[in-house]
Amino acid sequence: MKRIIFILALAGLTLTSCGSKKKIAELEGKNKEIQDMLNSTTLKLNTCLAEKKGMMARIDDLKSSNTDLIKSRDNFATLSTKGAETIEKSLESLKEKDLKISRLQDAITRKDSVTLALVTSIKRAVGVDDPDIEVNVEKGVVYISIADKLLFKSGRYVVTDKAKQILGKVAAIVKDKPDFECMVEGHTDNVPIKNPVLLDNWDLSVKRATSIVRILQNDYGIDPKRLIASGRGEYVPLVDNTTTEGRARNRRTRILVLPKLDQFYDMIEKEMKNQK
Repeated sequence: MKRIIFILALAGLTLTSCGSKKKIAELEGKNKEIQDMLNSTTLKLNTCLAEKKGMMARIDDLKSSNTDLIKSRDNFATLSTKGAETIEKSLESLKEKDLKISRLQDAITRKDSVTLALVTSIKRAVGVDDPDIEVNVEKGVVYISIADKLLFKSGRYVVTDKAKQILGKVAAIVKDKPDFECMVEGHTDNVPIKNPVLLDNWDLSVKRATSIVRILQNDYGIDPKRLIASGRGEYVPLVDNTTTEGRARNRRTRILVLPKLDQFYDMIEKEMKNQK
């Protein structure tokens, strides 16, 4: 009986031992699965954390960029406003300058009209068919060039009677234009002067100019404040002095009828003040 009990007990222990090993094996299998899942989850977690860190850094960069963009936008808005104001001021300035230019052009046009009328009057008075008298306009100035033989004898500075008739016609026109000045300009050729009274061609050209100026003042009543006498000697020739014809052409007197410079500047200043 005891033997039977022992055998049953031994069989029970054997069965129990086999069941425990199987259970342990199952538990170890599940533990491995759980460990694998844990490792996989840990890896995914670390990956997510790394991605989160990268995204946070990106978000910080975006925030910084956004802040910079906002600042840039504000600065651009400020600059745009200032730029618009600057452009507006520039346009106003251009309009003012255009108006000034327009007024000055009108003034120049009026002056040119007066000059043209003056040229026509002088040509009609002195005769345009005389080759020894030339009337032209350069830069708003009327030039009356009179050959030496019509005004003076060779080497002299006393005005001839025939010349006084020509000067009288010019004087009548000049006198009728109080806003103009009259400059008499003497020119000679390059042949040295042989005269005990005159030092050189400079002296001859100046004395011829002053002789004409005195006639315009004393004989024809032109205000001496409007008269200018100048001598250019031989130094502004029209042509070469190597021929007789060339020297004859260079011996001349020019009468310049020109606007008074002070009045011209006053006109400009007045136009400028009108724009303020």
